[in-house]
Amino acid sequence: MNDIKLISWNLNGLRAVWNKGFLETFRRLDADLFAVQETKIQPDQLTEEMRHVDGYDAYWSCSTVKKGYSGVGVYSRIPPLRVETGIGNPRYDDEGRIITLDFGDFLFFNVYFPNGQMSDERLRYKLDFYRDFFAYLSPLKKAGKHIIIAGDYNTAHNEIDLKNPKANEKNSGFLRVERDWIDTVIREGYVDTFRHFYPETVKYSWWSYRFKARERNAGWRIDYIFTTENMIAEGRIRDPIIEDTVFGSDHCPIGLTILR
Repeated sequence: MNDIKLISWNLNGLRAVWNKGFLETFRRLDADLFAVQETKIQPDQLTEEMRHVDGYDAYWSCSTVKKGYSGVGVYSRIPPLRVETGIGNPRYDDEGRIITLDFGDFLFFNVYFPNGQMSDERLRYKLDFYRDFFAYLSPLKKAGKHIIIAGDYNTAHNEIDLKNPKANEKNSGFLRVERDWIDTVIREGYVDTFRHFYPETVKYSWWSYRFKARERNAGWRIDYIFTTENMIAEGRIRDPIIEDTVFGSDHCPIGLTILR
């Protein structure tokens, strides 16, 4: 079987980025799996062009609680054995945050982790989401499954992962309690693939639309592809990338290659 190129990108609105050259970027990146987050779209708003990109099947999970909110999708050249949306918990599933594709030799999770900035209630929701999502993965991991989790994690892990760490210590996205969850995920045997290969490289994946942040490269690395340790140990992951010259969203695409 051929190697698989994976791209993950928070679009901050599929319709918005569609009109900013999405298809041109999509074709240039030439991924076998192209995962998108924060689509902000309902099923009846997906055009035929969005649904049927040549050579790909598309799979979607949309918010059922609020229009123009959340949502994830995957374009795949490779037929999955099965596709599931959510983790069986309406508290999270109704926001359209998780879609799973089973390819047999690995499970792929495309996830839009919550943002905790709006209120204490949403911060609690975010932390609960981390806890319950990784609890859902735990038996799969213990069974020896090969797992890949791509998406917008909405947390910068360490000071290297954002331009102004001291100024953001009390802001959601860099709170100690959020960063502790990333520590927990790593202790439990998941690997931040970009940081594994590039422990000292400074690159960002998100920039505020304010204060000319992107122009100044005052960004955050909050988009990740984590894998289980077995994928690293078996040499199945290579070439992590952050495509920080790609525009169209306040996030840029990230990616890697999966060896089969």
